[in-house]
Amino acid sequence: MDTAPTTKEIFSGIKLVDVDTHVSEWPDLWTSRAPASLRDRVPQIVDINGRPGWIIDGKPLGLLGTGMSSIKNDGSKAVGMGFHRWRHDEIHPGAYDPKARVAYMDKEGFRAQIAYGNILGFGGQNAAKLDAELRLASTQIFNDAMAELQADSGNRVFPMALMPWWDVDLAVAEAERCARMGMRGVNTNSDPHTVGLPPLGDAHWDPLWEACSSLGLPVNFHVGASDESMTWFSGGSWPSHSTNARFGFGSVMLFFSNARVIANILFSGFLDRFPNLKIVSVESGVGWVPFVLEAVAYQMAECGVKTSLTPLETFRRQIYACTWFEQRDLVQNTRSLGVDNVMFETDFPHPTCLYPDPLEYVRGAAAQFTFEERAKVFGANAARLYNISI
Repeated sequence: MDTAPTTKEIFSGIKLVDVDTHVSEWPDLWTSRAPASLRDRVPQIVDINGRPGWIIDGKPLGLLGTGMSSIKNDGSKAVGMGFHRWRHDEIHPGAYDPKARVAYMDKEGFRAQIAYGNILGFGGQNAAKLDAELRLASTQIFNDAMAELQADSGNRVFPMALMPWWDVDLAVAEAERCARMGMRGVNTNSDPHTVGLPPLGDAHWDPLWEACSSLGLPVNFHVGASDESMTWFSGGSWPSHSTNARFGFGSVMLFFSNARVIANILFSGFLDRFPNLKIVSVESGVGWVPFVLEAVAYQMAECGVKTSLTPLETFRRQIYACTWFEQRDLVQNTRSLGVDNVMFETDFPHPTCLYPDPLEYVRGAAAQFTFEERAKVFGANAARLYNISI
C-alpha cells in the first residue's frame, strides 16, 4: 500500500506563488494605446512573407510565432520548436487574458504569479536601436498595459515593469511611476555596456538602485534579457544538432548567462553601497549557484578583490534564485544557499514550462523539505520579496 503523501497533502496549507510566468502580448496592445504619430511604428503584427509576425518601427523582430506560447487553446503543449508558427488566436487564453489566467491559477492552486513580457525582450533589449521617442513610448505603453492586467486579475498576476534602461533618469522616473501604479518590481537589461553605457556596477546607475531600494522594488534579471544572450540557439551549439537540440542547448546556456550576471554583480561590489536592494536571477535554476558563489569567493581571495561580505553572505542578504525543473539536489542546494533565498516558478506558458500539473512534477523534491521550508520556497519568500498579501 502506497503511504507516500499526495501532491495535495504536500502543499496543503501553503499559499503558492509562481515567480516566473509570461504574458503573451495581444495584437493591439501597443497600437490601441499609441499616439497617432507613433501608431504605425510601435510593436504590431503584420503579414511577413505570408505569415503573421511582430514588427517594430517597420522591422521584423524575428520572434517565434505571434502567440509566444507553447500551450495551445486546446490544452496541448508543443514539443521543442513546435509552437513557433502558432498565431495569437491559437494559444491558451490564460497566456493573455487575466480572467482566464486566474482561472488557470485557481485550477493549479496558485495564489499569485509574477509575470514578464516577450516582445520588447525579457530585459527590454529589443528597443536598443529605436529612436528615443519610440522606445520610451513602447516601454511605457507596455507598463501601462501590464498595470491594467494586474488590476484586472484582482492583484493575482504581477507583471514586472520594464525599465527604459538606456537612460538612468528615465529609468528612475519610470520606476517611480510604475510603483505608483502598484507594480511590485522592475525588469532591466543586464548589459547596458554593450551599447556604450557604463556597466551596472558603475556609480552612474546609483540613482536607480537608490530608487528601487527606497520603493521596495526588486530588480529582476531574466535569462535572455541582454544583448549578450539574444539568441535562443546560442553561438556555442554544434552545427550537427537538430533544430530542437539547438533550441534545448541554447536554453541550457541561458542559465550560465545569468551566472555571468550574478558573478559580475558580486565582483563589482555595488551591493555593498545598497544593502537593501534585492536582486533576482529569473528562470536560471539553483544548482549552479553554490558552485559559482564558492568559485567567486576563491577567485576574489586569489586576486585581492575585497567586499564587505563574502559572496554567500551577500547572496543571503540580497539575491534570490528561481527553480522549476530541478529535483535531485534541490533540497541540498536550497539549504546550502539559505532557504529564504530560493523561490519556485513554472515559466507558464513558455516551452520549458512545467505544464501540465506543475506541482505534481515537483512533488518528490517538495516532499523532502520540512513544511516550514516548503512554505517559504513555494510561496512565502516571494510574497515577502514582492510585497504580495497572501
